Amino acid sequence: MVDISELSYALDTFYFLICGALVMWMAAGFAMLEAGLVRAKNTAEILTKNIVLFAIACTMYLLVGYHIMYSSGEGGFLPSIGFLLGSENTVDAVLAGGEDAPYYSARADFFFQVVFVATAMSIVSGAVAERMKLWAFLAFAVVMTAVIYPVSGYWTWGGGWLSAKGFSDYAGSGIVHMAGAAAALAGVLVLGPRRGKYGRNGAIYAIPGANMPLATLGTFILWLGWFGFNGGSELKISDVASANNMAQVLVNTNAAAAGGVLAALILSKVWFRKADLTMALNGAIAGLVSITADPLSSSALSATLIGAAGGLLVVIAIVTLDKLRLDDPVGAISAHGVAGIWGLLAVPLNNADATFGAQLLGIASIFIWMFTASLVVWLIIKAIMGVRVSEEEEYEGVDLAECGLEAYPEFNVAKK
Repeated sequence: MVDISELSYALDTFYFLICGALVMWMAAGFAMLEAGLVRAKNTAEILTKNIVLFAIACTMYLLVGYHIMYSSGEGGFLPSIGFLLGSENTVDAVLAGGEDAPYYSARADFFFQVVFVATAMSIVSGAVAERMKLWAFLAFAVVMTAVIYPVSGYWTWGGGWLSAKGFSDYAGSGIVHMAGAAAALAGVLVLGPRRGKYGRNGAIYAIPGANMPLATLGTFILWLGWFGFNGGSELKISDVASANNMAQVLVNTNAAAAGGVLAALILSKVWFRKADLTMALNGAIAGLVSITADPLSSSALSATLIGAAGGLLVVIAIVTLDKLRLDDPVGAISAHGVAGIWGLLAVPLNNADATFGAQLLGIASIFIWMFTASLVVWLIIKAIMGVRVSEEEEYEGVDLAECGLEAYPEFNVAKK
């Protein structure tokens, strides 16, 4: 006869794996969103970045990143260095019961965490699109997923010093999204804007994406994947309380995304006198990022308002970054960074166990670490191999320069 603890363990492991698979599908969402928001001549290269960065993230986190993040001492600042995943839970450990008994597979935990690493790295790819060398980007991805992200991940989810200080981030508004945005911001500063984006006397020129249907599809895929992103962060589902929590998390996640879309669309209509689709898409993502810090404590209505605030902030942030001549083709820094900060600050509004002081400490610590470490790595890569394609390659498109093929070759058939 099967022990009840075995059934619970199997159920929680299965739930964790399915949620991880949903988060993995977000990689497709990022790829489609970014491919839709860049120009046609840069599509194949951005798709190459997205699939290869996912492979790099999976490999480097397997080799060293997971050990750094989850095998270091409680309450510490400096993580320990090690390799690979360690042993799987034994049957005896599961059947022993008690508070220390594992309730899902250790391999399921790695699988769920590794797709989060890839998500953080995906945020970077859109912000540096259309002018960065492919291999410079991939070199950064190695360091980001092996070391930079796991260190701040150890401080928080890994039980390090920020966790001990009371910093609260349920599913990663700061640990994943703001962190990715900080790394992206460092890259954008080193790289510079696309040619033709900014003119004299503060002139800003729009560079429209090539495929809005694809960008919209990518956003819907991200919306779907976010149910695994936030829902899986409950960590179990095998008891009534956890199952109810999972349901509340999904309801709030969906409500926040809807709030973000509506708020961003209304503001764009008022501000630009047009219903800007790209702002609505980024509004959805900003709403999702905003609620990710705590999708459990708030009511559905409160989640809608939190998401709506994120939708307003992302429109303001995109315009502001353009005025500062920080060129982010897909709005990643605004949608993930600014909305991520707002989401962390919103946690104490509904969660009595969180404090603004601890949240501000976490925001500052994660941002400073991610930005500074990333800036150093970007500058090293720039000195060794350069980070930007030539002016001619940028004009012709990085598809041909970096990949030797075009995503839409029939649009550029030479006249015979």
